[in-house]
Amino acid sequence: MTRQASLKVSLPETKLPHSQVPAWQQVAGLTLRSVFLIALAVLTFRVALPQNETIATAYDTPNDLIRLVLGFAVCAWLVIELFRTPRDAGGYRSWLYIGAAGIPFALVCLYYTW
Repeated sequence: MTRQASLKVSLPETKLPHSQVPAWQQVAGLTLRSVFLIALAVLTFRVALPQNETIATAYDTPNDLIRLVLGFAVCAWLVIELFRTPRDAGGYRSWLYIGAAGIPFALVCLYYTW
């Protein structure tokens, strides 16, 4: 004897109830998220540059070339993520907390690497 379980609604069609996001939380979350991602992109760009050379001579040493390519790929990914917004109220709340904690750290790192 086998038992079959049937679902009335398939999982991709289920929707979570939408909770209202306060306007101040949405603006603060997006602002802190944007500042954090921009700071990370600038920090990644700065670290990815060749140490003692220009970008034109980065092809001479494979380590600098690999660091340059990976750094630009991460920068491109961060810029793409900058234009994607959170999908729910929890995303805005999370970016509010992450941004408040991460922005000072990212700015200090940016200051010392420059």
